[in-house]
Amino acid sequence: MSFLNEVIKNVEDEVLRETLQERVDLVLHKIKFMEKIHVICLNAENQLNTRLKDLVEAAGGIMQIDPLEAQVLIYEDAGKGMLELMGIVPGLLQKEWPSVTYNRVYLLDEHDVTNMDAQSLVALMEDIAELLYPGYFVFGNEGRTWTAFGV
Repeated sequence: MSFLNEVIKNVEDEVLRETLQERVDLVLHKIKFMEKIHVICLNAENQLNTRLKDLVEAAGGIMQIDPLEAQVLIYEDAGKGMLELMGIVPGLLQKEWPSVTYNRVYLLDEHDVTNMDAQSLVALMEDIAELLYPGYFVFGNEGRTWTAFGV
């Protein structure tokens, strides 16, 4: 979580900095009472995508490297948005993956995490928390920046 705190510390606007910290603290407070979710992130070639690792872990996920060990599968790929992924993902899914069996497959718009500002990083962490813990978080970006992929 320290990377988000460092990014937020560098925000010059004090009101914005405090608001971002409050948003992060809210997610952290809620997830500390919840069981961690095993997550895998893949790209459009079904290869491991580690770009979101820090944010997934900040949002209460435990990154996995094997789809058979993951409760949640997130597809995110550089240069590909959610709509493009919708056409690619059906051919990539394996019915034996727990995330597929329990319909916990999600598509994220592409994110260049290394070049995102603090507001965007916090919003992405909130989106990931919402898809990991549906019903506990509602930030309102489903359908805009991420979507559940019905299998």
